[in-house]
Amino acid sequence: MSEFTPRDTGQHRPTCRPRRPTRSVQVGRVQIGGLAPVAVQSMTCTRTHDVEGTLGQIRELASAGADLVRVTVNDEAAAAALPAIVREANVPLVADIHYDHKMALAALAAGIAKLRINPGNIGGEDKVREVARAAKDRGVPIRVGVNRGSLHKRYRDLRMIDPAGALVQSALDELEVLASVGFDDVVVSLKSSEPHEVIEACRRFSEVCDVPQHLGVTEAGTLHAGTARSTATLGVLLSEGIGDTLRISLAADPVHEVRAAFHMLQALGLREGYARVVACPTCGRVEVDVMSLAAKVEELAKDLPPDKVISVMGCIVNGPGEAKSADLGIAAGKSKVAIYRQGELHRNIDKEDLEAVLLEEIARLRR
Repeated sequence: MSEFTPRDTGQHRPTCRPRRPTRSVQVGRVQIGGLAPVAVQSMTCTRTHDVEGTLGQIRELASAGADLVRVTVNDEAAAAALPAIVREANVPLVADIHYDHKMALAALAAGIAKLRINPGNIGGEDKVREVARAAKDRGVPIRVGVNRGSLHKRYRDLRMIDPAGALVQSALDELEVLASVGFDDVVVSLKSSEPHEVIEACRRFSEVCDVPQHLGVTEAGTLHAGTARSTATLGVLLSEGIGDTLRISLAADPVHEVRAAFHMLQALGLREGYARVVACPTCGRVEVDVMSLAAKVEELAKDLPPDKVISVMGCIVNGPGEAKSADLGIAAGKSKVAIYRQGELHRNIDKEDLEAVLLEEIARLRR
């Protein structure tokens, strides 16, 4: 029998490589880079000219934990609505600009906290310099958002032989344009719908530049597929110390983007997120409806302190062990359910009383 020598590493949380040092960029009250915590972003899907609808979604995203929220400024109606939205928003806002540099100037005049411009479609260098000068005057940073789907045609040949390199080169060229007017308050994103391109591009950019990186897989997909593609990609980069802010882009309610981001960062030990719900994957042994019960518990527990752990286990195989490791745990048997608190058996209850008891016990964790 082979021998294994256990060791105490002194570290019992998930660890990543040390964060790669990047310059610090201030977006309203949120710091990006400079070893600040990884900032979580999302984007509204409302029509920006709908002030109340947009503000409602901004507040939902902020309530879920978003540090920054991006809004599209795609026409004059959106630009006209922006001052009221900026005035009432409870998080710093980023203006998303494409095609018309005048929308960037209008967003700056409205008091936006950050601009996002796309070097593939914002216009010529003279227009970029005009925006940069206006942003510099107001102390507003700019994200250079490079996307595979909207690369400028000048990178077409490079993209054919080196897709990740084309993303990096586009970003570096745009940074030079900004630097030509003394503007260096910048963040860069290098996005593709292909995870391997994102990973390679972000790695290569981090080797040659200290500009903070915004991470994301663009057009990642629907809720489940997109979350999987995004977390698989971003988890690699974050574990290597790359990334200062991120968005998990989903074809779904944007609140899911924020929650998925925090679950990922919490799993990597990079941010505190939500109270963790441990739930068995279900099988033919389960004695309760684990899926619906775990979903209810997760919803009830979302406002608990992030260090709390609740275990929802459907049988007695791993149930007692996991329940003992949690702040609150259940292990279901054929006729009874064991309730554990802080590692100790607290009580055995009838199954029909389970939901009411869980409500009571979760409320106790809030005290």
